Amino acid sequence: MCLNTKNEPTHLNTVHIGSLNASIVHPREVIKPAILTNAASIMVCHNHPCGNVDASPEDIEVTKRLQEVGEIVGIELLDHIILGEDSYLSFREKGYM
Repeated sequence: MCLNTKNEPTHLNTVHIGSLNASIVHPREVIKPAILTNAASIMVCHNHPCGNVDASPEDIEVTKRLQEVGEIVGIELLDHIILGEDSYLSFREKGYM
């Protein structure tokens, strides 16, 4: 989700639809729509179809890379949210970022 300076959504983009247990996401695919829509910041979200919202090592790594790329281009990553069956995990709330 791309956000303006008031943290209002301006654009929603689906980057990748994964398989049953994996999705390959590259930071350039996430940041590109944010650059093209002049976003001030972004939030990313994905689901875990199994219902378990624990962050995988890959989830943590891609979040770190998105933060780094965002810092370089001046687009802040506000949060990464994982959705499960009846719960969610916020990387910001958990202190992962």
